Amino acid sequence: MTDTVRESGEAIGVPRDSGMLRTISWTGAFWIASGVPALVLFSIGSIAATIGTPSVLVWTVAVVFGLIQSFTYAEIAGMYPQKSGGASVYGAMAWWPYSKVLAPMSVWCNWLAWSPVLTIGAALAAGYVLTALFPADAAINTWSVALVDLGLLKDGLELRFNSQFLIAAVLLLVVFAVQHHGILRAARVQMVIGLAVLVPLLMVGLVPLVSGDVVERNFAPFVPLQGLWNLEGWTLFAGGLFLAAWSAYAFETAVCYTREFKNPGRDTVKAIFSAGIVCLVIYTLVPFAFQGALGVERLVTDPIVDGTGVAAAMVDMVGGGAVIGNLLIVMLILALLLTIMTTMAGSSRTLYQGSLDGWLPRYLGRTNQHGAPTRAMWTDLAFNLVLLLMSDYVFVLAASSVCYMIFNFLNLNAGWLHRVDNSHISRPWRAPTSLITAGGVLAYVNALLLGWGAGIWGPGTLWSGLLFALLIVPVFAFRHYVQDKGQFPDSMYEQDGTGERTLPRRRAGFRPYLALVGGIAMVTLGQLLANFA
Repeated sequence: MTDTVRESGEAIGVPRDSGMLRTISWTGAFWIASGVPALVLFSIGSIAATIGTPSVLVWTVAVVFGLIQSFTYAEIAGMYPQKSGGASVYGAMAWWPYSKVLAPMSVWCNWLAWSPVLTIGAALAAGYVLTALFPADAAINTWSVALVDLGLLKDGLELRFNSQFLIAAVLLLVVFAVQHHGILRAARVQMVIGLAVLVPLLMVGLVPLVSGDVVERNFAPFVPLQGLWNLEGWTLFAGGLFLAAWSAYAFETAVCYTREFKNPGRDTVKAIFSAGIVCLVIYTLVPFAFQGALGVERLVTDPIVDGTGVAAAMVDMVGGGAVIGNLLIVMLILALLLTIMTTMAGSSRTLYQGSLDGWLPRYLGRTNQHGAPTRAMWTDLAFNLVLLLMSDYVFVLAASSVCYMIFNFLNLNAGWLHRVDNSHISRPWRAPTSLITAGGVLAYVNALLLGWGAGIWGPGTLWSGLLFALLIVPVFAFRHYVQDKGQFPDSMYEQDGTGERTLPRRRAGFRPYLALVGGIAMVTLGQLLANFA
């Protein structure tokens, strides 16, 4: 109980709560993260429609980047066995001595990147339900009430109310009910659903290869849509990598549950690497099979781009009639529910730990009797009910990708920053220095992709994402200066879970600020390349 009291920040007035419970092993975290492979289905059509035949390479490069980055996240996660919330929380501890704003921005951007998965997944699942039960021209599929015009952000964007919103909201409440009973029950449910999703995904990737339906002509000519590997072509490729990162890096969510692992030092590393290997297979195999069997012409059709025609495409790839088609629709709905469960579990824990550490409002830092962060879950739910009203979910995905790239930049730099400032903290697993260095290099690659590729998905994408990221400033100011009177909770001073209060160290000098300048320079360079394309 000592840890629970300390983590709840009782010293500055946060009420005592039950705290999180150490109930799962690395396998539980793996199954909770098993919703990540299905994210490839969210944007496989959008990326193909934007890049063309090289889209298959986009996915492979993106997931390899994610695997390299995971080594940094695995090391820093092991340093904080008493914290939940994922890599952004552990990275924030590295930036905290240098900036009170950058540290909470890491947490905030990670949450803003992950939370919209609830919207996109629930909306797609609701679309499948409507498609399966009603004709396309039925009134329930066509009625819509316009609420607010958001054309300033993107042409045609608006807030609207329709039947898809209502069904998606019900699905989110179902997922909430499952997770209300704690991480152990959620992990058991997700193991069953995960098996029902991962096996068909593997079949979709393997069957066309075995049957010979993957044909060479569907990869030729291997050039971007505009026909050349010139600056315009590379800009399209950068835009594909930018959007694919949102899905292909996402298995880092496996380290969100450090505070709930029975053996965090051992379980953290196993969880993220096992999830990473599965994602490497799925993100390489499935896009290759889709493109090789269907061709880009089929991938860029509206039903696949918006997600409603993915099941029909799978039927064509594996063969079968109406029965197989209906089974695949059920599988896709389960896959989307799985991604929603993965996201609600991870993003709510980010909010919860952000509250305990003094970055986010106090009310988020409470759990129920099962150790579930229900107040954070309700906040996630309410935020996504607003996003569900949006008419264009690809815009939501792209704007959240801006926040995700900011999070990755800060946290990949946190790897070497922790090595400099916090070499005294125990590391149950230590990454090879070469991979920490590679992660640092990829931080700047991500910054370049942010400036270079975001505009492909709409002229307001970059600035909308940056605006969302900056919203942390008033949120943190309220918590830190109004609620906490300029002081941090005791838990912020715990470096290794021992209960000892340790003041932050600043041995890196000006290097963190130089890293930031370098990141801004890479974003600017990316913008220049995009403008000249």
